[in-house]
Amino acid sequence: MISLCTLGACVQYTSPSRTTWSQYLAGASFIDMNEMSRTAKKPVFFGGGGRTVTDAVKKDSLFEYGDKTTNDNAIATQYMAKLEFELYDALRKPGISVQRAGTDVVIILVRDAIMELNVADISQTGDDTLNTITKILKKYDATFLEVAGYTDAMRDKNAANALSLDMAQRVGVYLAQHGINTTRMFIVARGATRPIAGQDNIGRLTNRRVEIRIAPAR
Repeated sequence: MISLCTLGACVQYTSPSRTTWSQYLAGASFIDMNEMSRTAKKPVFFGGGGRTVTDAVKKDSLFEYGDKTTNDNAIATQYMAKLEFELYDALRKPGISVQRAGTDVVIILVRDAIMELNVADISQTGDDTLNTITKILKKYDATFLEVAGYTDAMRDKNAANALSLDMAQRVGVYLAQHGINTTRMFIVARGATRPIAGQDNIGRLTNRRVEIRIAPAR
């Protein structure tokens, strides 16, 4: 057990050696998650025990008639709405937000909310947060996940990409260690692209983040 508390003392989570990350992330795809990449990944995902949202939801009589595509869309919308609510209710913490993007749900994790201030590793608070996310993602397993790292504006684009990849992989490894099937995962580094805040001191801290985008499997 990673976050083991005995006799009032908690063992701090520490990421495994970087040399082992490829083993933990075997099955993950290191490309953007989009409709095409999800379609290509489906055989591996379903072969590894994955299922569609329609299979995961017990359909009631309302979905027994009518157009299949319309019904499947309605089922996916309801499934993702429940997922969004559970995440939102469980993640009311500074530096963390849950948003909708169409059918998808996006968790925004500001770096300082989940990682040590001056060390490239998951903090105790981040351990608690990611553990909560993991439990919900296990429950809503008929989904694909994109774990994307972002930085603030940096002069060296290569350094920005390396830092954002480290953050994304570190979170991906945590999820894999805690039982999330890597065939669900897409891991990407986006450097300083797509800022969500200005480039003042507060904005720069906000732009250093990991986003977990969750999409229904169909």
